[in-house]
Amino acid sequence: MIETRLTHGTHRQATTLLAEAATRPNADSAQLTELRDFLVATLRHHHESEDDDLWPLIESVAPGTSAPLSALTDEHHALDDALDALEAAPVPADGDRRELATAAATVRDIVHTHLSHEEPLLFPALEAHVSPEAWEDFALKVIATTPPAGASLLVGFFDEVGTPEEVALILSGLPAPAQELVPAMRAHSAAVIASLRKA
Repeated sequence: MIETRLTHGTHRQATTLLAEAATRPNADSAQLTELRDFLVATLRHHHESEDDDLWPLIESVAPGTSAPLSALTDEHHALDDALDALEAAPVPADGDRRELATAAATVRDIVHTHLSHEEPLLFPALEAHVSPEAWEDFALKVIATTPPAGASLLVGFFDEVGTPEEVALILSGLPAPAQELVPAMRAHSAAVIASLRKA
């Protein structure tokens, strides 16, 4: 529950920040690109993990209970199309960023609406049907397959949406080499997020 809540909170915060920062001419193009690439990779990976692994896991334990969640897959397809447009949008250092701003706003709106549909179904299903052991197996697979694009930003957004205890719990699942990088990731992500907010 904690991991899912913080992940969804990250998606809300990150999509909102990109949509807002993309409209600001003085926002750093490299930081915008880093946030955009992080969102595209992370959102794709997240919903593919749900469709391919989490919904079947819930269904295997409680047949029929994943049907309402599977019905949300159409929203995942709409998100894929929006992510394609966001990925293709140019991020010029100087010049017109309207295409980026429009694509980012579309992704933000889809993500926020989708989560408002998904969470009332998903949270009760996780609580009722997914054991800690099954969740750990799922979470380890998600961590192992998480794309590297902008991965350090994840730490900064987790810090924003979770308590220190919750963030420590989630990050404890990282492999040992990644654990050593957490302080540097935290510093980098905090700087990028703060810069884009101030732009």
